[in-house]
Amino acid sequence: MYHENILKTIGDTPLIKINKIAKDIPALVLVKLETTNPGHSIKDRMALKMLEDAEKRGDILPGGTIIECTSGNTGMGLAIAACVKGYKSIFTTSDKQSKEKIDLLRAMGSEVIVCPTNVEPSDPRSYYSIAEKLSKEIPNSVWCNQYDNLSNRQAHYESTGPEIWEQTAGKITHMIVGVGTGGTISGTSKYLKEQKKDIKIIGIDTYGSVFKKFHETGEFDEKEIYPYITEGIGEDILPKNVDFSLIDHFEKVTDKDGALMCRRLAKEEGMLLGYSAGSAFAGLLQIKDQLTKDDVVVVVIHDHGSRYVGKIYNDDWMRERGFLEDDLTVKDMIAAKNGEKFISVAPSDTVRSVFNLMKEKDISQLPVVEKEEIIGSVTESAVLTYLLENPLKNTEEPIKTIMGTAFPLVAEDLPVKNLTRYISKTIPAVVAKDKAGNMHILTQYDIIQTV
Repeated sequence: MYHENILKTIGDTPLIKINKIAKDIPALVLVKLETTNPGHSIKDRMALKMLEDAEKRGDILPGGTIIECTSGNTGMGLAIAACVKGYKSIFTTSDKQSKEKIDLLRAMGSEVIVCPTNVEPSDPRSYYSIAEKLSKEIPNSVWCNQYDNLSNRQAHYESTGPEIWEQTAGKITHMIVGVGTGGTISGTSKYLKEQKKDIKIIGIDTYGSVFKKFHETGEFDEKEIYPYITEGIGEDILPKNVDFSLIDHFEKVTDKDGALMCRRLAKEEGMLLGYSAGSAFAGLLQIKDQLTKDDVVVVVIHDHGSRYVGKIYNDDWMRERGFLEDDLTVKDMIAAKNGEKFISVAPSDTVRSVFNLMKEKDISQLPVVEKEEIIGSVTESAVLTYLLENPLKNTEEPIKTIMGTAFPLVAEDLPVKNLTRYISKTIPAVVAKDKAGNMHILTQYDIIQTV
């Protein structure tokens, strides 16, 4: 069996349980992983729907040009469709979008026009205005206008909603999703609420966006609008695709919290996801006390982390914006080890037994402890050197005969950046004691994992 073209692979994305990040949440937390679409985002669904509906209306004819204002993902979905169907494509985007998104669109043969972010939507320089202008100037072209084109939310009513309902066997109680154009949340929630009206729909908003206040007060407050870094969610306009009556609550998330959560999702769940996914999970943790053990929460993931390798997954970019804490302490490192057991050896333990322990536990260094005092240390290289240089000697020799100096003991409140004063080629680890008196060994690898 095979597909006729890449467009036939859109949809039927998996639902996956979240484990570590959701460990303190009583509910079952699942993600609708839209990164498995061919354009690696949920926007593939609505991009194809908007284009096919335009074709049915005769708005675009063979050889025509697709025009769209996009943060990158809708553009990618349309670019793929343009390649398959034989259209040209021109996309306008804002200068806050990641370089990866722009480069990927150009790789698909699209023309990309980068516009300033900090201008009013009605400003002739805005990416909305330029897209509209091009559509009027270029013959046989269609401006998809994902913000007000209701084919956007219809795509999710026809596909995303039914998939989630079927995959959860109708047990879903909450859906959490970032809100940008509003198509995903409105189309999906419309279908789900038709099946079970008490499903709670949580929209994730960002500071600098108008959605939350408008939803709660009915006031479009321009004072709410200011520049923000988060991509793909929040707006300074009210797109026609946002049906506020279908949304139960908006939860705002900071740029920093969204970015840091993305990095946690990568390290703890093995999921390299986009900026809005981090915002959605940060929002989930902010409302976790409202959830119960009987709840089934579905977090809809918009796009893949490959779009953001130069931003949220880049340490320098994160530090420039103050998102990476320089005051991480040894206590934070201990917490990151998730209660990992402290393993040590006694000075009387044999070289052979220590070697076997290292192999069994995959450990490269061990403290030597006597009467709860660290009196020395032993490294994998020291044990191997002894065994290789003394192949005929009795390996029942006590480890104290080859142990080195004790690993330095450091305080819990020591900044991680200061550990370089202690750890070197000759001293591969330190030991810390927590408030409960438990000892923890911290290695170079632990430092890399923390920072």
